[in-house]
Amino acid sequence: MRVLAMDTSTEALSVALRTEQGTIERGLEMARGHAEQILPLIDAVLGEAGVRLSELDGIAAGVGPGTFTGVRISVAVAQGLSFGAGLPVVPVTSLEALAFPAILAGADRVIACLDARMGEVYWGCFACDPAQGLIVLGSLQVAPAARVRLPSAGHYRGVGRGFTAYPELAALLGITLDARAAAALPNAADMARLGALRLAAGQGLDPADLKPEYVRDKVALTEAERRAAK
Repeated sequence: MRVLAMDTSTEALSVALRTEQGTIERGLEMARGHAEQILPLIDAVLGEAGVRLSELDGIAAGVGPGTFTGVRISVAVAQGLSFGAGLPVVPVTSLEALAFPAILAGADRVIACLDARMGEVYWGCFACDPAQGLIVLGSLQVAPAARVRLPSAGHYRGVGRGFTAYPELAALLGITLDARAAAALPNAADMARLGALRLAAGQGLDPADLKPEYVRDKVALTEAERRAAK
């Protein structure tokens, strides 16, 4: 199955093309400029594989959570390409993409966390599922680190830069993780693999039905909230 995946929800701009021959990926870590770089990266992976957009089986879109602007870029580009080529699209959240490598490595349960700014983290807990790759336990949430709770008992592996931004989080949850896991960001190659599973299961969407997964509905703190935080 040929699946193009893209994600711009964090500082990691990531694009990957999964084909029968393997996966080609490109990525940049940058504070801004995702909108200007994403199409050249897509052209690069398609060109290297010698694959036209119309020859794909579908597109996997990173839908967040993450930065509001970044989430919108990923969703809009995926919609535009899907509309133009007549392809189905599948949403993959940034937290699913973070958790998936740990699931593949044998973790029973994973908690994925990203820095949500404003003193909070985006977080979600996942377990292995043979058909879908992984399933979410509960729902994706945003909260201060002190309010993050594991939804069920079990051994959890932590992953994501939320743990770097809030070092107390791992101790609060009673889990350990190495520096590599704490520095992890979502990767389009993992989104492509999850996207292929979902397309094979008939879960492709019309691009008009693709929606961002913001989780939070607030862009910034108010002046009063900033003063209180100080």
